[in-house]
Amino acid sequence: MSVIEKVCLECQRPVFGRADKKFCSDGCRNAFNNKTNAPATNYVRNVNNILGRNRRILVSLNPDGKNEVHRELLLKKGFDFDYYTHSLTTKCGEHYQFCYEQGYLQKKDGSVRLTVSIDEH
Repeated sequence: MSVIEKVCLECQRPVFGRADKKFCSDGCRNAFNNKTNAPATNYVRNVNNILGRNRRILVSLNPDGKNEVHRELLLKKGFDFDYYTHSLTTKCGEHYQFCYEQGYLQKKDGSVRLTVSIDEH
């Protein structure tokens, strides 16, 4: 009867201890999980960075909670219209996009109406 020796999923060294142990050390476990999760983590980090930048731009251009600016100004400051956290259609049929609590409505004339939504929950 031969004994099957388990090896670390990260470094391939022998693993000793519990029967369900997969790694030889915490360092190898962390390295393995970081490599495994890196693509998803990087994607989420990049999206969060874009959303944060969009929000900061809206906050800087909307100090009073209601303002109107031209779309070109937002683009010049680095705003990315493809990224927003959620959208809302009003009873009048206006379609607002939001970066967290900061909202905007793109108008046909190239202007953008800025607003702030306070969540009452």
